[in-house]
Amino acid sequence: MKTNNITIILAPLQGFTDVTFRNTWARHFFGIDEAIAPFISTMGQQRLKPTRLKDVAPEDNQQLLVIPQILGNVSTDFIFLAQRLYEMGHKRINWNLGCPHSKIANKHRGSGLLPYPEKINELLGQIIPNISASLSVKIRLGRRAKDEIYPLLTMFDRHSLEEIILHPRTGIQMYQGTSDHDAFEKAIQSSCHTFTYNGDIIDLPSFKRVRDRFPSISRFMIGRGILSNPFLAEDIKETPKNSTPRINRLKGFHDELFGEYEKIFSGPAHLTSRMKGFWNHLGPSFHESRKPLKEILKSTSLPAYTDRVEAFFDQNLEFLPTP
Repeated sequence: MKTNNITIILAPLQGFTDVTFRNTWARHFFGIDEAIAPFISTMGQQRLKPTRLKDVAPEDNQQLLVIPQILGNVSTDFIFLAQRLYEMGHKRINWNLGCPHSKIANKHRGSGLLPYPEKINELLGQIIPNISASLSVKIRLGRRAKDEIYPLLTMFDRHSLEEIILHPRTGIQMYQGTSDHDAFEKAIQSSCHTFTYNGDIIDLPSFKRVRDRFPSISRFMIGRGILSNPFLAEDIKETPKNSTPRINRLKGFHDELFGEYEKIFSGPAHLTSRMKGFWNHLGPSFHESRKPLKEILKSTSLPAYTDRVEAFFDQNLEFLPTP
């Protein structure tokens, strides 16, 4: 399996893959080529504040190539935000048409727009001629039914898009069940656009299954797989082995990430909550980690959290995702 022509993209995960995580990850691991940032909601000129764009400020994103993602359904607001991002230095923009969460979808944003291809067509017709950056879309098979994608693909063929990033589930599936590879194959055969595959790449075997099934695909987006195994991208890329033991690299990553968030968050509860979110993904990747992981997740104070993390790493548990 050749991997020298593969591009790996870090998926946008709200509450996880922000600039702090991206930069810290890139100082400890390898293999990710670019990242799509968690979405920025559209807003009018009066509501635009620098803090809304801080996550994608180019001066703070020197470690990884970052593509901003916009969530919205009003063309004038989309154009305004996209042009502001272009002026900041971003030449590529992604439109989030895949967010599955009902609070967003019920407002006809994210995957909530997918049942309305003519509305998307109208928006694209207004947006693309009036923005300076190239535009890609991140979609699902549909909101409620996977056959919703076919009128969408016909519509997308009318427009100049950089690529289509497809997660082969419906919006209402959220992350339940498995990615529908048959539907992905039909989609790429029904479109003139370049596709990126996204969904259920959580380890080397799952990547190889996708790679073998779709040999024409060279771009792969990974989110939860990176959170549970930060080494996954470098394992896929078969980068030269780092002589430092993986458990030491993981601890170094955790400690730096903790320190960086400690500078940002106003109180210990916010800090420990964010770090516990990462442990929910990372912890189960260790063999026999259920009990010590439970202790970390039960911690209610900063000293308790740090003590239990130290105890977790001191046990030198086997990290299962190693190739």
